[in-house]
Amino acid sequence: MNEMAAALGAPGGDISILALFFQAHIVVKLVVVGLILASVWSWSIVIEKIIMFARAKRQSARFEQVFWSGQSLEDLYTSYAHLTDQSMAALFVAAMREWRRSQEQGHALSAGGIQMRVEKVMDVTIARDLEKMERRLLFLASLGATGPFVGLFGTVWGIMTSFQAIAASKTTNLAVVAPGIAEALFATALGLLAAIPAVVFYNKFSADLSRHAQRLEGFADEFIAILSRQLEERG
Repeated sequence: MNEMAAALGAPGGDISILALFFQAHIVVKLVVVGLILASVWSWSIVIEKIIMFARAKRQSARFEQVFWSGQSLEDLYTSYAHLTDQSMAALFVAAMREWRRSQEQGHALSAGGIQMRVEKVMDVTIARDLEKMERRLLFLASLGATGPFVGLFGTVWGIMTSFQAIAASKTTNLAVVAPGIAEALFATALGLLAAIPAVVFYNKFSADLSRHAQRLEGFADEFIAILSRQLEERG
């Protein structure tokens, strides 16, 4: 009975967000706390990914500028061999490392075999880089899909508790009913507040990831073309 009365709140009582939270049923409180924690974690992922994609775009543009400046591949390899944390530079270094290993084997490998090995190495490097950049994006997708339903669950539970309290108090006075309904709807609002940014940024990062993959694959194709010409000249 006391729990139901607390769910309704006192007439004319405080209906601020904090007051609604402390007056809410324990299940609604757990839903609210869970959504707040999920929202905080999602924003930390958003900030991390914004910085990561901006850095990758900047580093790729800088590397492409150097790559097409006319510097020899060996000199470029020497300059970037230690920069394995840069997507396009790491792709170039992995390809050049495999190219040098194949060169050391002399004529043991055909030109087609060397080219195939370099292509495989570049494919694996791109896949690993995309996997690293895609990490934790699934959480944003999951939050965007489930956040509103988790909030709705809290709302349904809160309204059930409010209706039970209304029946026990035998009154439908708006001043008595409003706080209980408000605290129930607060869970839905919080679920939407957590889910909407998660969906928006998940879509943005998916598009950014697709553009990043296309850029790496385009560079890989161009590098393979250069390698193919050098193999033909050597043959």
